[in-house]
Amino acid sequence: MSDIRHTAAFRLGNRNVKRIGYGAMQLAGPGVFGPPKDHGAALNVLREAVASGVDHIDTSDFYGPHVTNRLIREALHPYRDDLVIVTKIGARRGDDASWLPAFAPDELERAVHDNLHNLGLDVLDVVNLRIMFDRHGPAEGSIEAPLSVLAELQRRGLVRHIGLSNVTAAQVAQGRQICDIVCVQNHYNIAHRGDDALIDALARDGIAYVPYFPLGGFSPLQSSTLSAVAVRVGATPMQVALAWLLRRAPNVLLIPGTSSITHLRENLAAADLDLPEDALAELDRIADTDAA
Repeated sequence: MSDIRHTAAFRLGNRNVKRIGYGAMQLAGPGVFGPPKDHGAALNVLREAVASGVDHIDTSDFYGPHVTNRLIREALHPYRDDLVIVTKIGARRGDDASWLPAFAPDELERAVHDNLHNLGLDVLDVVNLRIMFDRHGPAEGSIEAPLSVLAELQRRGLVRHIGLSNVTAAQVAQGRQICDIVCVQNHYNIAHRGDDALIDALARDGIAYVPYFPLGGFSPLQSSTLSAVAVRVGATPMQVALAWLLRRAPNVLLIPGTSSITHLRENLAAADLDLPEDALAELDRIADTDAA
């Protein structure tokens, strides 16, 4: 746990962004497949996020597929100059809503062009290469071939910055030998802490770490310790979980997702939540066995 106070911003590519952004995944239909239940409400959440000061939105053209990017374009285009849109490639959706690898050079190039088209951009700010050796978590293996394709698309001017997602520390090291890596996006939260050493290593090198499922994902975090601390500090358990992540290390950028304006506002308010040292010590002891 970092002993510094959480700072207001961190570098992502060539921009400084606020440390709480917005993840668009939940704007798609059930299972991140198909259109949203309420199209207008989805647009309103995006507009509220930006109006509230969010300057970092995470998305992908395989959310839907093609759903969240088109919503973002409809709601926010032309984009504010300070808005960074981060997308990811490396996967595709089957007709049955399955998640499938899409690593072939033509698939990766098509994915970049699809993201450009659906977002209404000439160049993508940040593209994360999602490694799909194991859909459920990182698995070792060389990422040289797909990452080299993405690096070539960067040289062609279609991509400004490159990140990695669902990767091991060894793959991060390999990736940094191929091109500059500006962020790593992995599964991490107060109860799922396998990347502790990686976060600290990236912090030393000024590389952003973006935890996905910061609130537990499709099965929200449940912890008696988390709930007790939340009562003491007058916040929701999810706000405490986000505030803990902000204190975890200065390079952590958050992208909590929601389709609710109320929840969006609660998530953003976590930036102002001050966790006392005794509460941080209790939260640090939460382990996977304490989360249902």
